[in-house]
Amino acid sequence: MASAVTHQQVIDIATRLFGELGYDGVSLNLIADALGTSSTTINEVAGDKRAVYLEVTRQAFESEHRMMEAVVSRAEPGQRALHQIVDAYLDFHLTHPQVRALWAHRWVADAADISELEDRYARPLLTMAARKIRDVVPPDVNAYYLLGTMVWCVHGYLGSGVLERSKGMRSPDDPEVVASFREHLHVLMERLLIPQELVPPRDWG
Repeated sequence: MASAVTHQQVIDIATRLFGELGYDGVSLNLIADALGTSSTTINEVAGDKRAVYLEVTRQAFESEHRMMEAVVSRAEPGQRALHQIVDAYLDFHLTHPQVRALWAHRWVADAADISELEDRYARPLLTMAARKIRDVVPPDVNAYYLLGTMVWCVHGYLGSGVLERSKGMRSPDDPEVVASFREHLHVLMERLLIPQELVPPRDWG
């Protein structure tokens, strides 16, 4: 007799499997095997594979959105806001590797038939951040590309680590490496902004 499982247990196991193997590499049977139950039970508890994936991405990407919403709402105006966004984004993905893994699979055309997730989750996140920093972004710099540079750098760094000075690699979660990468990211982002002394004062009236 198949073991009873909860909806959240299905989602938790599916999150790990989709993060490791991608949507295209996971079957309902694989999720069921990991839980010691049957695919019929999984279907009854959480739906078919598409439904499970949509719930996995909803929970994962909404947690990312809540992080960004919180940092944008409390961020100081101007350049400081971008630094706070950079720090929060890096820290979130350092501590939520499954969210990064889900995005990484999508960037190599995983689950290509489910095309709405970027508009549903990535676009609002970038729009929210872009509105916060728009006053310090020069007219010849695309705010979305600026934020995209942050995204691409963070995910590339976490996916590969960094070279040792002489030989080998250092882990991207090594505290010393994180600190040096964070400093680099701050310098890089600041170079794309209007120098602080040239930012016109905002009219809060």
